[in-house]
Amino acid sequence: MRIALALGSGLFAAACAAHATPAAAPAPATGYDAALAERLGADELGMKAYVVAFLKPGPNRDQSPDEAKALMAGHLANIERMADEGSLVLAGPFLDDGPYAGIYVFAVKTVEEAAALTATDPAIKAGRLEMELHPWYGSAALGELTPLHRRIQRTSLTDAK
Repeated sequence: MRIALALGSGLFAAACAAHATPAAAPAPATGYDAALAERLGADELGMKAYVVAFLKPGPNRDQSPDEAKALMAGHLANIERMADEGSLVLAGPFLDDGPYAGIYVFAVKTVEEAAALTATDPAIKAGRLEMELHPWYGSAALGELTPLHRRIQRTSLTDAK
């Protein structure tokens, strides 16, 4: 028992000493890709402007179950269309019962451009959903998300619902 305790104490002391005097690590290479940064519209920090949309239940929620289902199918088809066009880089529902139903990140610079895109959504047009739009600054790498997602997606949004 004393041997195990002494060994454990020695290992603990060595670990503490290692943390107290960290070895100098070589500076990591940045891996900066100027062509990719330019293609994605990145600034010097690798960031760019987007518009984030928070989807909320709209004022008109009294559709029949069949009408609500058709609006959801149109909503999902619209999401796929905008993603395919490159104007939408992120979309998805929230999984709780909070005040928001989901989120979009639009690859546009102005709230007005995002508002025009949201106006193409059948659920928005019907008042079943509404959007709260905010300018946002995030990683330009989001532009790579849709092609990457397509590589792991087994079925389309409209087929899944």
